[in-house]
Amino acid sequence: MKKTAIILAALLAASAFAGMRAGNSDSKDTFFRKLNTFNSVVRELQTGYVDTIDAEELMDNAIGMMLYQLDPYTEYYPSGNQDEILALSAGSYAGIGSIISKRGDNVIIADPYWNSPARTGGLRRGDVIVAVDGDTVRPTTDIGDVSKRLRGQAGTNVRIDVARPWIGPDSLLTFEITRRAIVTEPVPYYGMLPDSTGYICLTTFSESAARDVKSALTKLLAHPGLKGLIIDMRNNGGGLLEDAVQIASLFVPRGTEILRTRGREAEERIYKTTVNPIAPELPLVLLVNGQTASSSEILAGAMQDLDRGVVVGSRTYGKGLVQSTRPLPYGDIMKLTTARYYIPSGRLIQALNYSERNDDGSPKRTPDSLTTAYSTAAGRTVRDGGGITPDIAIEEKTTNRLLYNILSDWWAFDFANRHYAANPTTPPVDAVLADSAVVAQFKAFIDPSRFNYDRYFEKNLAIFRKAAESEGYMNDSVAAAFDALGALLHHDLEHDLDINTEEITEILEAELGKRYFSEGDNVRRTLSGDSTVILAGEIINDGDRYRSILRP
Repeated sequence: MKKTAIILAALLAASAFAGMRAGNSDSKDTFFRKLNTFNSVVRELQTGYVDTIDAEELMDNAIGMMLYQLDPYTEYYPSGNQDEILALSAGSYAGIGSIISKRGDNVIIADPYWNSPARTGGLRRGDVIVAVDGDTVRPTTDIGDVSKRLRGQAGTNVRIDVARPWIGPDSLLTFEITRRAIVTEPVPYYGMLPDSTGYICLTTFSESAARDVKSALTKLLAHPGLKGLIIDMRNNGGGLLEDAVQIASLFVPRGTEILRTRGREAEERIYKTTVNPIAPELPLVLLVNGQTASSSEILAGAMQDLDRGVVVGSRTYGKGLVQSTRPLPYGDIMKLTTARYYIPSGRLIQALNYSERNDDGSPKRTPDSLTTAYSTAAGRTVRDGGGITPDIAIEEKTTNRLLYNILSDWWAFDFANRHYAANPTTPPVDAVLADSAVVAQFKAFIDPSRFNYDRYFEKNLAIFRKAAESEGYMNDSVAAAFDALGALLHHDLEHDLDINTEEITEILEAELGKRYFSEGDNVRRTLSGDSTVILAGEIINDGDRYRSILRP
């Protein structure tokens, strides 16, 4: 019945959406005609459809699928399912403080936050949630429903029954957890690096982001030897644009334009800094990557356009759309894309055009060859149409099939759980967790008979072999060549593990670190070996190089 409801919802959404997208002179008439048709279809379904229809599910799906055709950021939140959007905007919520994930048929504790009720109450990564307050979590249970049960008013208790696979298949543990307010820390770590460079890790733009960055910067400025500042926004998906403006105000003169937004009908809105900066001359480097998005791109792009800071890393995500929340009847909420934003040079960094689609329905991306050139304050050329291109580009690390499967099939995750259970004593923060002995244990932990190797080469070779047969090219010599190539490209798990030892060590070091240390400690642990951070420090400490990048 659920599948039927989703299919019907899609049809209804398409019908209503067709009217909304009409661009001719009678678009309003078209819209209202389609809306009447929509209402008539719903009435017919309610009164005449052969099966009983879940009206709430049907309409929620219809609304959701209609909005998704606009862009992935315009979303509908029914009154009972608003924890996510409220937590994103405020940076806090009440609950147990853990990320949960779907793993096969199970819902698991994937990441209990450090010092959260979940972790201090005894829950661990990998625990399989069996029941919440006596309500069994089944394979068909939606993960959103589990999340809703775990959240609640601060001070209330929730009973969670979990299975712990590394103890045994029949393990069952019960925890009574007291919910409390969970506050996201946008700055999990800041400090001085050995080269006298200040460092701030900024992971999100919640309500406290600007305040926390200012506090960290003020303390770093108290160091007499401070030569410059690194703001690390790699993997920062953004948040409140107002906080990006406030953080920018720490470095540029009062009254400086940071961005402007333009909607379809609303007047253009200009955002300028409103306070005097506290570090107007401090050399600044901003670290970004492909997961740096939204407000992070506003801050990085504004500093680049104003020639105020050097951007280092890889090209950012390219999200130049602004969302606002709108109240709906019956306590529902809608998150609506209302405008595009433009950074000081005038460029729009949005990468995907959701109003124009490819043949497969995916949004079109502006080719680099068709982007428009703009100028920074000092006359450097920057371009629109796809995120922020760093001043100093660093190629992101790529993964291979082996490493992908180690992560996606939970091999490193499960090994880290077992290792932590067998070695619960917390080591020193600067200790090496994945030494050669631990890496060897991990390689032995992988069962070749259960390792789900994505047989990419074999699949494609079979396709080419079939094509050669159908085109009439197959003969004994060609078949022998295919056989020889297949033997050469056949995966040897032991060999592949050995040649990827360095990457496997990094994966295990990160997984084990999450079990033993807080997020801030884990950031600090990686800095000495982070080549991008090292490069940023070198740029700051070489004044001529820093100035030549910003004033070529």
